[in-house]
Amino acid sequence: MLTAFARAFRTPDLRKKLLFTLFMILVFRIGQNLPTPNVNVKVLHDTANKAKANNQLYGLVDLFSGGALLKLSVFALGIMPYITASIILQLLTVVIPRLEALKKEGQAGTTKITQYTRYLTVGLAILQGTGIVAMASTGQLFQGVSGGDQILYETGIFPIVTMVICMVAGTSVIMWLGELVTDRGVGNGMSILIFTQVVAVFPAQFWSIYKARGGFIFTMVLVVGLAIMAGVVFVEQAQRRIPVQYAKRMVGRRMYGGTSTYIPLKVNQAGIIPVIFASSLLYLPVLATQLWPDTKWLQKLQPYLQQDNAWHMGVFFVFIIFFTYFYVAITFNPTEVADNMKKYGGFIPGIRPGRPTAEYLDYVLTRITTPGALYLGLVALIPMVAFALLKATNDFPFGGTSILIVVGVGLDTVKQIESQLQQRNYEGFLR
Repeated sequence: MLTAFARAFRTPDLRKKLLFTLFMILVFRIGQNLPTPNVNVKVLHDTANKAKANNQLYGLVDLFSGGALLKLSVFALGIMPYITASIILQLLTVVIPRLEALKKEGQAGTTKITQYTRYLTVGLAILQGTGIVAMASTGQLFQGVSGGDQILYETGIFPIVTMVICMVAGTSVIMWLGELVTDRGVGNGMSILIFTQVVAVFPAQFWSIYKARGGFIFTMVLVVGLAIMAGVVFVEQAQRRIPVQYAKRMVGRRMYGGTSTYIPLKVNQAGIIPVIFASSLLYLPVLATQLWPDTKWLQKLQPYLQQDNAWHMGVFFVFIIFFTYFYVAITFNPTEVADNMKKYGGFIPGIRPGRPTAEYLDYVLTRITTPGALYLGLVALIPMVAFALLKATNDFPFGGTSILIVVGVGLDTVKQIESQLQQRNYEGFLR
């Protein structure tokens, strides 16, 4: 990985792209630390630190926002409204025929779906921003911590509306930054911004471990974290290659086909999406207990919502497995792949084209998704198990979700850099 980056900086064209990407990341981090108007920064800082110490949920929120949400910064909502909108549009594409037709139109249809995603992102940002500012104005943003009702200087309509507008504008700017990185930088812009959000909190967590537990525990955390990361890299790279042979055919005076290729089926075909789905679904009852704390049945349910509870971990694990199969089923259509292969004269050796090919692909995909789903569930449970056994989740910054994001985005970015380096080497050779 370091070799690829060193070679990229020696190439003038790629060096410009990398420097531009780093500059966009710097702008993104400045926005995450720039507070919105009407926020008492000192009171907010003290209250947020107390809340993170008392409730692990605030630490998780701090991780996914890069520390921006608990600071009520301009970029407090982060990239999550866009990710949520993208997932919703992707699911609706399977349900709504109009969106499915747009998806098949190529670049024009993809541009239209991207436009719908932007509109939905702004709508979700308005809802989330209004909810967060409203909770901050009533003192419910940090429950059980003194000083939560003094975060804002004023609680009038105009100051609150101003704060919501700033947060929504910040989300729009984040979308623009991500698209700029995708067009003029290196890698997928949105993925790199998510990577930045997750990695941003690592230095503070490492420093707190070193001060609180000493050098030995700090070294052990690094070793265990790197070992888990190596295992995640191994599984993320694992794939089952289905061989495909294309028959020779005459088109006019030219001969086409006769080549061999393969269909790569990854062990983790769904990526991190099932973990996000499961976390969002389990967050709903937690949010309900915060909004209606006096409801009796919610009070009885509250002990089971703690991360160290065995029932909570079991339900979380089952949800991840379910959503893994669900997401793979809607994103990979074996019948469509088999029809496209048959249309262009492709076949799997030993399997008849058409329906037998679709059944074979479905059989292989089902078998390979099982270890992928179990792997996702086990990795996502790492911080919960650490908290249940050691009562010290804060001493282990390598949470399951954060590792999946860091490794996935890192591998994808390095692959893109290496492909561009290889392309330039070919150009130099041909010249």
